[in-house]
Amino acid sequence: MRRRLAATVPAILTCALAAPPAGYFSGTVYPVLQKAGCSGCHNPEGVASATRLHFPDADAGPAAIEAFGRSLSILVDRDHPEESLLLKKPTRRAPHAGGLRIRPGTPEEAALRTWIEYLATLSAPAGARANTDAPPPPVKVAPALRFLTHAQYNNTIRDLLHDDARLADQFPPEDFVNGFKGQYQSQSISPLMAEAYAAAAEKLARSAFRGGDSHHLIPCNPTGPDDAGCRDAFIQGFGKRAFRRPLTSAERTRYARLFEQEAGQAQDFLAGARIVMEAMLQSPNFLARVENGAAPEWRRYETASRLSYFLWNSTPDDALMNSAEKGELDSPAGVERVARRMLQDVRARAAVDEFLAEWLRFDRAASMVKDRRIFPMFTPELAAAMTEETLRLGRDLVWNNGNFMKLFSADYSFLSANLAALYNVPAPGVEFGRVSLPPSTGRAGVLGQALFLAASSKPEETSPTARGLFVREQFLCQTVPPPPPGVNTNLPALHKDRPLTNQERLALHTENESCRSCHALIDPIGFGLEKYDALGQRREKLKLTFYPEHGERAAPQTVELALEAKGFIAGIPNSEFTNPAELGRVLERTPQCQQCVVRQLFRYAAGRRETRTDQLVIEQAYDDFKSSGFRFQELMVALSKYLTFPPGRDSTDGLGTH
Repeated sequence: MRRRLAATVPAILTCALAAPPAGYFSGTVYPVLQKAGCSGCHNPEGVASATRLHFPDADAGPAAIEAFGRSLSILVDRDHPEESLLLKKPTRRAPHAGGLRIRPGTPEEAALRTWIEYLATLSAPAGARANTDAPPPPVKVAPALRFLTHAQYNNTIRDLLHDDARLADQFPPEDFVNGFKGQYQSQSISPLMAEAYAAAAEKLARSAFRGGDSHHLIPCNPTGPDDAGCRDAFIQGFGKRAFRRPLTSAERTRYARLFEQEAGQAQDFLAGARIVMEAMLQSPNFLARVENGAAPEWRRYETASRLSYFLWNSTPDDALMNSAEKGELDSPAGVERVARRMLQDVRARAAVDEFLAEWLRFDRAASMVKDRRIFPMFTPELAAAMTEETLRLGRDLVWNNGNFMKLFSADYSFLSANLAALYNVPAPGVEFGRVSLPPSTGRAGVLGQALFLAASSKPEETSPTARGLFVREQFLCQTVPPPPPGVNTNLPALHKDRPLTNQERLALHTENESCRSCHALIDPIGFGLEKYDALGQRREKLKLTFYPEHGERAAPQTVELALEAKGFIAGIPNSEFTNPAELGRVLERTPQCQQCVVRQLFRYAAGRRETRTDQLVIEQAYDDFKSSGFRFQELMVALSKYLTFPPGRDSTDGLGTH
């Protein structure tokens, strides 16, 4: 006879649930698990994404939640229910990276035990997995309006007007959402932004025709201010390039009237062209582009814009528009051919640079501050060299068709003289020449570079937590839950009478159970990098300098503490490491990291976070990426194709839908 659960559980809750009340799991047990924060880690993007337990989406209905509850039987020991992982993990009777989530002896544990007893009566399907993320049938993604990022605005103006003034550099700053700019869920036009667009449009239109039509933006020679034929040719030609599609008859009429009014009043054809250009540059049709929502006759133009802003970070050129008009983008094979052609253009290199800059957060280096008393060699020039080093490694792997996963483990880099001095290696013969990194440095790939090590540190000391969080979020695509409300996140202050290493200070900080559960997932990653200081220099000991307080007459006191650099990534087997090179090799071979590269590029290209309905796109792109030997250009081609023609959907059933 099957053993019963522990007798400490209230009798009313330990009755065998041969037929539990309808909605018992969704109404009783699921809220317990949600309150415990289990879903924060056990989801496709959580730190426990590699486990067998995935919670359903936040908007899942009761039926889906009940189905999820029954699928938890895979975590139940039918002969010894009290030994079930579903019970022992959250109550921390077994090692659990998430810490104590449900306290033993509480009504919450009793509810969970009751459900476990019921699940023990069920037969487990072969190969079952406790989740609800089986690939769903592809569905149509809601239309979205994506405003141009500042970089895309600058590039578009450059290619449209031959004007490289970069006015968008003065626009209000952009937010990073999902790790990138240009995520459409967060985009809106504030009054300040609308004013900036208007001022830029006026300045650009005025500059475009200063001294005549020097950039040949008007495709004809007007015979006077009322030359209707030349007017219409300009409106249709420039409008098509600005809006990235042909103008409607209503639009042509509206702009013709605007032209006539201005040109007639000034008795100047260029005055009419100028006002039309100014109006078009303020139109949502120029400032934004439609994703998954163009009218059928414009879908091929939508595809052209998607490809152009993904692969070039700029507007389509005439050749790409012609490809759309000739139907070359109406099939997956056609999109692939055009994408490969576009990657040969120099604009593709700038687009890859932008992806790397956003993904690896180059902006943090530009705003980085360091305590000059501790790091006298830090300068803005050194910070700029840090981003250039990382950029050159990425470019080398992408454009020389190397294994892109070597971004984490490459035993070489591209150094300036000041970076070579920082790393204590011989300087290259030319600035940013290729340099081999000796094993003794412990450096390899982006994790051994000063950009990552310095930008994820504080002004005066390292931050194991920030370094671990960056690895989780940027390289494993895992979301770490934020600290509970009201929790003090400050570390204990350092004092000369009690000097502590960061590891010792964080150990004190995590005495709070609610803190420990998350810090246990991120801090151990940072601990393995502690032999690299807040500027990225290697060190064998932690050097603490205590300066005299205000009014004291004393010399600074220096204390040196031994450092132990041992780290691991909870949830990844055999992930122990002691330096960036070893951590890089762990990430290089880890499927979660390989897949994260795909997901990060998806977010950049699609302007949103991936959902379960994108699973087929992500999986097929990953398969192509992996089979190519992790060539990044092949990943770009794959996503170009699958974002337009998602796998599993009839390729003739509309462009740009999922």
